[in-house]
Amino acid sequence: MKQMRQRTGFRTTVYLFTLIVLTYVFVFMGTPYIVYQPGSASEVAPMIKVENGDGDEKGTFMMTTVSASYANVALLVASVFNSNAEVVPKETRLGEKSEEEYAAVQVFNMDSSQSYAVQAAYHAADIPYKNEPDYLFVYSVPMEGNRDQFQPGDRITSVAGHSMPDSEALTSLLAAKSIGDKVTVTLLRDGKKRTEEVQLIEVKDSKDAAGRPGLGVIIAAVQKVVAKESGKKVSFTVRDVGGPSAGLMFTMEIFSQLTPGDLTKGYKVAGTGTIDPEGKVGPIGGVKHKIVAADREKAEIFFVPAGNYKEAKARADKIGTIMKLVSVSTLSDALDYMKSLPVKP
Repeated sequence: MKQMRQRTGFRTTVYLFTLIVLTYVFVFMGTPYIVYQPGSASEVAPMIKVENGDGDEKGTFMMTTVSASYANVALLVASVFNSNAEVVPKETRLGEKSEEEYAAVQVFNMDSSQSYAVQAAYHAADIPYKNEPDYLFVYSVPMEGNRDQFQPGDRITSVAGHSMPDSEALTSLLAAKSIGDKVTVTLLRDGKKRTEEVQLIEVKDSKDAAGRPGLGVIIAAVQKVVAKESGKKVSFTVRDVGGPSAGLMFTMEIFSQLTPGDLTKGYKVAGTGTIDPEGKVGPIGGVKHKIVAADREKAEIFFVPAGNYKEAKARADKIGTIMKLVSVSTLSDALDYMKSLPVKP
């Protein structure tokens, strides 16, 4: 009897250990792959605030996203049975960047996209504007940099008590200091203010082979767009989506609110595409997943960059959507199409 209990206890231990190992392998152990799937198709109006804007819209403009997940074994297995899933090596997404650096770059791209969208909308609506320096964005922190004080995605607002709207201001301030000096840096991380004591390190570039004092980070300057007319301010209330591909749809919504009438004409309009200040629409990645996301939300029209049209059309035909695909190369193409539509009954 005692031996039977011992065997039973041993088997139970083996079963539990096996279960723990399998759980770890399938759920917690990472793989060198990423799984792309259709994301969301979300109304952009709640993400944008236009001062004195005409927000009376019967339809909607929607941005579309791709869901990208760093895959565990369980997700890889599930992807085999999901016709909309796409498995790719992680390195094709990250390149030489870390996951944190890639995420930071995507946030910066979204901020830039929003800035370009405002400029393109102002330009199309004949509203004069100007660009002003806003803050410094930390792209990445090199191995030899101040990795204990900075993280990719940080926003530097002041150094040594001086505001830092652009890289020129930072270079001018640090030129009067020496390598090894300490400065107080105020930054925003995840929306929270932080203060760090940072020791300046030697920074070398092609212009200064001898080296100069620096923070030990790779930065980019972010600008804000300011209308020269009062009562035309545009701001964004949502910043938790990365990448530049919502630019066109942001611009459509901003233009609709800046100008009289309902540009949506009562339709559910989805789309994708980068935008530049002059209104040029650029191609994006993952359009086949965005087509599925828009179709799920019953979009009636989908604006697709001309460079992505062939891929988008193939996926639209495959899923049998009745959604109208409209190829565009410029903002004017999209605006002209919407203006030509009759108001939906």
